[in-house]
Amino acid sequence: MNTIYHITRRQVWEEAQIIGSYRADSLLTEGFIHCSTHAQVLKTADRFFQNQTGLIILCIDVYKVNSEVKYELADNELFPHIYGALNIDAVCQTIDFEARNNYFV
Repeated sequence: MNTIYHITRRQVWEEAQIIGSYRADSLLTEGFIHCSTHAQVLKTADRFFQNQTGLIILCIDVYKVNSEVKYELADNELFPHIYGALNIDAVCQTIDFEARNNYFV
């Protein structure tokens, strides 16, 4: 399994499960959902989610994502981006996450 990761608020994910798909704000503003590789998650959390609470990490099976996934250069690294809504069944696990605890294995 090829897994990518997306940090979001627990409440937003719970709402997405009711609707049947997940759409990050960036999908509307930038045209894609920002994701990270395993090695990039903590760096992403430190940069964009510092000291925030109520977060979870979505563990996403790339092979189950219905929308197109592209790896694109940002900050001299290739980051995975999902170009469209994320189908709920592509999320294989969620991990409760408080950004400054930085516990992610």
